[in-house]
Amino acid sequence: MHSHPPDRSLSPRQARQLVETAYLAAATALLWLALYYLPVGGPLLRLALPLPLTLLQLRQGWRSAWEGVVVTALLLLVLMGPIRGLLVLFPYGCQALWLGWGWRRRLSWWLTLPIGALIGALGFLIRLVVLSVMLGENLWVVITSAAAGLLERLLALLALGPGFDLGQVQLLAALLVLLQNLLVVLCLHALAYWIFPRLQAPIPAPPAALQALVELESL
Repeated sequence: MHSHPPDRSLSPRQARQLVETAYLAAATALLWLALYYLPVGGPLLRLALPLPLTLLQLRQGWRSAWEGVVVTALLLLVLMGPIRGLLVLFPYGCQALWLGWGWRRRLSWWLTLPIGALIGALGFLIRLVVLSVMLGENLWVVITSAAAGLLERLLALLALGPGFDLGQVQLLAALLVLLQNLLVVLCLHALAYWIFPRLQAPIPAPPAALQALVELESL
């Protein structure tokens, strides 16, 4: 009797998962490369970066999303080196995993928005720490010291009396970073709300208080 080798062919679902993981991971890697090397389009590329892997999780599940993040990181590790390549994880890879997880479970925007913004702010600080180590200088202190000096000169010019001390400027800078990331994540929600239903991956509807901000009909 002849023994037959086990059937290792992929099912249609497994093949689709494999193909989508490869394509969406490659799309994320290309967006990261373009962000570094193209002279234009930086804000738009940053906004688009988490979306391919988020879409992957909505369509194929948590495991495929993790595989997509790993494949993206490995591709960029080879193409760009361990520092610039792996920085794609902070915050974009982490945001993609969080938003995909939250949207797949139909969580409210009131939960996915602030946590996504916090992930973005922490990612900014991680990138700042890495750059500070590479340059041998605390860039956060440099930035906030320059901002404090600028505010002092502005207040003196306007004769508005004593200005802010460095601690207050650092607190204000941290709040501005958090606010900026909150606006970015709100834009991510709006883009996904417009686009993902056309890709068979709808996300939860916005709360009533945010409905007018994200519906195209209201523009």
